[in-house]
Amino acid sequence: MTTYHISLEGDVLKVGFGATLAKGDQIVRDVAAQLDAMIASGELPSGSLIKINGRISVLVSQVLADKLSKLYNIIAVFDPKIGDRGLDRYVVTISNHPEYKVGDTLDIVRSPQQPSVKVVLCGFANTGKTCFRDGLKQALLQTPNAPESYFISGCPDGDGSWYGETARRDLDLAKKLKAEYKAGFTAEFAQLKAQEVRGINTSIFIFDVGGRISDKNRLIMAEATHAVILVKDECEIAPWQELCNSLGLQVVAIIYSDYEGVSDAISGETPILRGSVHRLQRGKDVSSRPMVQALVRVLVGLI
Repeated sequence: MTTYHISLEGDVLKVGFGATLAKGDQIVRDVAAQLDAMIASGELPSGSLIKINGRISVLVSQVLADKLSKLYNIIAVFDPKIGDRGLDRYVVTISNHPEYKVGDTLDIVRSPQQPSVKVVLCGFANTGKTCFRDGLKQALLQTPNAPESYFISGCPDGDGSWYGETARRDLDLAKKLKAEYKAGFTAEFAQLKAQEVRGINTSIFIFDVGGRISDKNRLIMAEATHAVILVKDECEIAPWQELCNSLGLQVVAIIYSDYEGVSDAISGETPILRGSVHRLQRGKDVSSRPMVQALVRVLVGLI
């Protein structure tokens, strides 16, 4: 199985990491080899404009830029954070064309048939939402033929999607970077985050929110379509369920976070996935946990 997928659909180069996990050096070798083969076969012809859509690491972006800039006058990269309802927005990153400048944006009307679910992970503090979110991200990446997915943090605590991967390599560095990034939960932050959530329209979009029921979280969560509630105790379910209901969100899972547990338990899958996930610990890869895998199946089934 390949470490990276590349295919051309019209003038859009669709890219993304494969199910096979590999280090950066292997991935860039695979990317370079695939691009060379596509160029040699004529599958990737030269032209004026090419748009890139998909997950790109810094290393991969360098290879793509080197190869594609020799074939195309304009390269634009999809940015899911600055789109709008019904529009995909691409940012010009390389241009040798007089009518386009680096930083220009291209708005592409999204196909009305493209489904999109926006799932908020909610629950009180210290339930392991960040760790669970990271596990879902890795599990979806490793799921064959899974719909495109995108993950962000919806709270200002410094736990971006980068945190889990960094913590697995260097926990002290991850904590240091988190402390530097951490910001206050202001009304302005909530408004900007709600705008960001509104503009992202990948097939499966997942974000978590802070551990309080507040007007700021309500503003951000209102942009979701579905919800997963993570709790430490049965009594924590009702407040979050009431909030989700008031916002018209479909609750697809209610999960007990059992930090001292040694295994997951699934008590029901319909109409709501229910059960427990054990020991959501920072820096641990939980992508193979049965509850995480069960939720992936639920989310893929929504598309």
